[in-house]
Amino acid sequence: MGEFTDKAKGIIKEIVGDVTGNKGLKREGERDQVKGQVERTVKDVKNAVKDTTEAIKESAKK
Repeated sequence: MGEFTDKAKGIIKEIVGDVTGNKGLKREGERDQVKGQVERTVKDVKNAVKDTTEAIKESAKK
């Protein structure tokens, strides 16, 4: 799933787990949120590397 979906799903699970006293569901929700954040961070890093690589290539052409 996408990072937004994982994070949203995690928030819902965490809240439901907290309200119902289901610690397992709450932890699962927390993990989903972390997974979503990690996916976002990886995507951001990939984009930064791509942009930097392109900038270096353009600079080398000059």
